[in-house]
Amino acid sequence: MTPNPRQSELLSEVKARGSVSVEALAERFGVTLQTVRRDVKLLAEAGLLARFHGGVRLPGSTTENIAYRQREALHADGKQRIARAIAAQVPNGCSLLINLGTTTEAVARALLEHQGLRVITNNLNVASILAGNPDCEVIVAGGLVRHRDRGIVGEATLDFIRQFRVDIGLIGISGIEPDGSLRDFDYREVKVSRVIMAQSREVWMAADHSKFNRPAMVELARFAQLDRLFTDAEPPAPFPALLAEAGVQCEVAQP
Repeated sequence: MTPNPRQSELLSEVKARGSVSVEALAERFGVTLQTVRRDVKLLAEAGLLARFHGGVRLPGSTTENIAYRQREALHADGKQRIARAIAAQVPNGCSLLINLGTTTEAVARALLEHQGLRVITNNLNVASILAGNPDCEVIVAGGLVRHRDRGIVGEATLDFIRQFRVDIGLIGISGIEPDGSLRDFDYREVKVSRVIMAQSREVWMAADHSKFNRPAMVELARFAQLDRLFTDAEPPAPFPALLAEAGVQCEVAQP
């Protein structure tokens, strides 16, 4: 199909935000919900959008993540807000395990002024960032380095991380599905993240709004295995109810 001007603007809005509710689109364009639903139906049938209950998102593969450099640029403002909110809650003198992801890298930048931190990570980007903080001890896990994002994975990584027990495990994620499952694309990365969660007294997750209703192939965990979730916008339904039922403290980083 060839989108009309309003449909083209609607596509641009979804691309900019990752996912968005039908109500928000109707308000944004000053049209009725029925008009938005008709546009969304046509765009979804053409493969330009993917629908979920109450909203739309960009179509995506459940087996492969988008490129690292593209992820790094997506929702950069929201990731920075999440990073500042997390850094404000991380006390000086604590220990952390930090996994892979562009959001966790943003958190590392926000921790550059902290004192007395001990950070264990399988993310070479996080290690490189925090190496700029002379009052932070950085420990890098061994294993296989993935060239595309400088993440470290493999059995040696799992064995290394199992040596530690830390105050906070900080986890990034690729997708959160409506059944409350936390998902990623690489089973090797998921195995490392599971060990990080198991070795942490508290598990904090950093996920921008585009991760809600985003499918991915491998299940990492469920909401009940988290203590806190940091995001940049109010989660859409049904996630607030699922988070409350699981007892997860959800913190929205405001502009």
